[in-house]
Amino acid sequence: MKAAVYHCPEKVRLEEVPLPRIKEEEVLVRVKVALTCGTDRKLYLRGHPLFPPPFILGHEFAGDIAKIGKGVKKFKKGMRVVAANSAPCHHCFYCKLGKEELCENFFIRLSGAFAEYIAIPEPIVRDNLFEIPKDITYQEAVFLEPLACVIHGIEESQIKLGDTVVINGAGPIGLLFLQLAKLQGARVIITDLSKGRLSLASKLGADKVLNVTQVKDEVKAVRELTEGKRGADIAIEAVGSPEVWEKTIAMVRRGGLVNLFGGCSPKTLIKIPTNLLHYNEVTIKGVFHHTPDYVRKAFALICDKSINTESLITQQFPLQKIKKVLELTTAQEGLKFAIIP
Repeated sequence: MKAAVYHCPEKVRLEEVPLPRIKEEEVLVRVKVALTCGTDRKLYLRGHPLFPPPFILGHEFAGDIAKIGKGVKKFKKGMRVVAANSAPCHHCFYCKLGKEELCENFFIRLSGAFAEYIAIPEPIVRDNLFEIPKDITYQEAVFLEPLACVIHGIEESQIKLGDTVVINGAGPIGLLFLQLAKLQGARVIITDLSKGRLSLASKLGADKVLNVTQVKDEVKAVRELTEGKRGADIAIEAVGSPEVWEKTIAMVRRGGLVNLFGGCSPKTLIKIPTNLLHYNEVTIKGVFHHTPDYVRKAFALICDKSINTESLITQQFPLQKIKKVLELTTAQEGLKFAIIP
């Protein structure tokens, strides 16, 4: 089969590789569509300590079951399916606490989708593989994993009806946060550097958009959009920048909640004024990944067509154009790109 194989930073080649072999409890999927994401960009630029090269890029995908292992009972050959990229063990300390996203024995897979076929390991078949309904397209279903992560972020943000929420970053994750926050009944302010992304945010329901390139002080500008300039009830960072983390913390009101969702580069640090935590009683949270429950909820929202995902796909490319796709992703142009093997 053809696959986009990572060899070292910024070196990915389209190659012929052996078809994946599956075990008794696994399935083989013919990939119909795969999406790019920020993690793919990071892997392409600097690799990953858990994935020694060579490996196949990509982890957001949907397709058809081409083969099933002898032990698989729930799924059949020919089914249209979508899968998340991990599964917890269900029996470690954190799983028993109900924090499956912190599982000590996580089976997590961040590779394999930018190819004609992908093998789905048993833990994911067990927990996070779903048959796609007939009225749902592959392009809609493929948002399962990022949407599950954002649902986790929304539930941890504790948004109440009428709350003012500021979202810093109008990329695919920020725009998913926007839509879910509106479903929660929030008034949403969203900030970004891109005029095009902010225009789309307005179409998706943002109450206020702020182009941070056009203001001297974005923290002050956000506060001026809140009643009495007191700040947002909830502030969400969806960029993955220490500088934006600090600004997001400064945008929240006394007693408010900050969700630092965007993952920063390793070993980076931020500074937090101590009075914000003590005298202002600000809650600051980091939120990571998803659980089978969040994946199930994401699948339900996709099936209900409650989320506009179509507008988050900038363009489609055949797998043969993987070099062009990675160039666009590295330059942070567009939102998500769909790869059609």
